[in-house]
Amino acid sequence: MKFRRFAAVFALAATMAAPALAAEWTVGANIGNVPWEFQDAQGKFVGFEIDLVNEVAKRTGNTVKIENIPFNGLFPAVLSGRIQIAISSITITPKRLETLAFAQPYYDSDQSLSVLKASPINKLEDLSGKTVGVDTASTGDIWATENTGKYKIAKISRYEGLAPAMLDLAAGRIDGYISDIPAVEYYIKDKPQYRVAGRIPTGERYSFMFAKNFADAAKVNDALTTLKKEGFIAKTHQKWFGSMPPADGATVKVLDMPK
Repeated sequence: MKFRRFAAVFALAATMAAPALAAEWTVGANIGNVPWEFQDAQGKFVGFEIDLVNEVAKRTGNTVKIENIPFNGLFPAVLSGRIQIAISSITITPKRLETLAFAQPYYDSDQSLSVLKASPINKLEDLSGKTVGVDTASTGDIWATENTGKYKIAKISRYEGLAPAMLDLAAGRIDGYISDIPAVEYYIKDKPQYRVAGRIPTGERYSFMFAKNFADAAKVNDALTTLKKEGFIAKTHQKWFGSMPPADGATVKVLDMPK
């Protein structure tokens, strides 16, 4: 009896002394959203936000499993608990903050109208009677829907990612594509058949999205603060966009978590 009691106490002590296993975050990402998250030639997931979420996990003692989810599916995936964090150049909006939460922003952006180089479209007013492509449920989708009447847009075609939209643009199935300007500029930098016809000022900011009750929210936000102060996020910006970000922007400045 004494031996059994001792063995039980010893086992309990050993368990208590063992280091805690790192908690794994399942991170949803719309793979194909260059340069934020996409696959390289070897099939590895890479990109600005892939680098960032992996570094945040490293700093907080966590591990990451990336799950490829279409952009529109990221919101129910977070709400249902299927994933803990969503990344994909997700804009913080008042509407989204009603049901979801975000860490402090780390990127400032606007929307853009991209067209073929030979297109007669040179400004938003030229969209009258035209068909535009957008990413489903994106801020580009929201903008196009709200401005259909103003610019007399004939039709909105919705896509799950930039690449299929740009292929349809090249094939003439749509006349223009409205999407985040950094992703478009990265995509077309070696594709002279495309051009950006106009920047659409929307004052957007991107961040990690998670459920309101996400237990590691503060840890994630604190890690982003550290990475901004150390210059890690600015260097990651330089790696993927070829330039350092403005000193007064969200990539460099420590900001509050949005409410």
